[in-house]
Amino acid sequence: MRGGLRADVCAALAAAALVLVAVLVGRHIQDTRRTLFVNWPPLFADWDPHLGPGTPAAVLVAVAVIAYGPTAARRLPWRGLLAAAWGTALAWTWSLALVDGWRRGVAGRLTAHNEYLTVIGRFHDIPAALRDFTQHIVSGTPAPWPAHIAGHPPAATLTFVLLDRAGLHGGGWAAAWCITVGSSACAAVLVAVRALADERLARRAAPFLAMAPAAVWVGASADGYFAAAAAWSVALLALALTGRSPAWAAGAGLLYGLTCYLSYGLTLFALVGAAVLVLGRRRLRERPHVLVLLLAGTAVVPVVFTLAGFDWWEGYRLLVTRYYQGVGGTRPYDYWVWANLACTVVITGLATAPGLRRAAVTLVRGRADRTAAWRLAFLVGTALLALLIADLSGMSKAETERIWLPFAVWLLPACALLPRPRAWLTAQALLALLVNHLLLTGW
Repeated sequence: MRGGLRADVCAALAAAALVLVAVLVGRHIQDTRRTLFVNWPPLFADWDPHLGPGTPAAVLVAVAVIAYGPTAARRLPWRGLLAAAWGTALAWTWSLALVDGWRRGVAGRLTAHNEYLTVIGRFHDIPAALRDFTQHIVSGTPAPWPAHIAGHPPAATLTFVLLDRAGLHGGGWAAAWCITVGSSACAAVLVAVRALADERLARRAAPFLAMAPAAVWVGASADGYFAAAAAWSVALLALALTGRSPAWAAGAGLLYGLTCYLSYGLTLFALVGAAVLVLGRRRLRERPHVLVLLLAGTAVVPVVFTLAGFDWWEGYRLLVTRYYQGVGGTRPYDYWVWANLACTVVITGLATAPGLRRAAVTLVRGRADRTAAWRLAFLVGTALLALLIADLSGMSKAETERIWLPFAVWLLPACALLPRPRAWLTAQALLALLVNHLLLTGW
């Protein structure tokens, strides 16, 4: 076994060991202290071995991607590859969701008591609801919002209100929205990698993005939708700097502004956007108006919500209070600060650990050359930095297998640096299938 491959295997084994230790230590803490508030630590899940109507389709998709994915990614025309990647991600996500059945795995996800669809009736007057939104964040206030509504700016809830107003009523349509939009994140990441690194690396990353274990949580949670909004904001910014039209920057800013009003924590995507600007700084000097368009686009959503009466900073301040009123104030930081990383291993798969190892080596050794691999490693490393800041903040204790989906999709391109992609894709698929068939995931 060559040194590089041996180191890759060791990195994957170390990641698996981290998950195992998190399970064992978490089980002990939960059994003795009852302070984790998850039934199968570190994941928010229950032990429930089962099969479902999605099982045959999930196995078929996995076999097809392992057998034909790398070859198809090399040979398809670029636009065909983007469509194929998105289509494969859709099929993979739907199949995994349907392993739990239609009601339990899809239609009932966003109608649970903490979810967005439970408050649609309170938004019959949208301007009034926005003006009054912060008055119901803290526990003990009149009619406090359920956890997920209180934990996010109102654009998240408003999305589902607007879907309902458009005639797409109920949990099935809401889940379909999250799965369809969320699965497009893989195409957005491919667009960005091609623009900032090169097409060869994007093609190598495509099968890993299309068949990510993260799909277990994209179907069907709103965080999958958030991941796509953040991913497309980065992709459009990359296109603005490297493509023909700098006007993409306005779209990038608009989506970044929306992302900040979907989830408070995703303001950290400013770091990933900054990485894009660093990688494209030569073109930025040639096109300084890109930055003006980006800032103008970014201002749109905050201005609209502020004029409507919602104060983002007040909402975040009250969320911190609400967070520590609930289980967030009891869950032990000294466990979750590293167990969250075990959750990240599960959603990105065992292949991502050796991919990140290779990215780190590339960053250190290739500083002078600035090769395509170095640029990819820099982009991935910035996303990892944003994730680590979120971890150290203490505002992400548990459920990060769902909450960190927006960051996770940017770690997966590191797999493009791996040799023997079919072997690593097999490991990715097996992990996702095992998790989805042995555990009943929830949020």
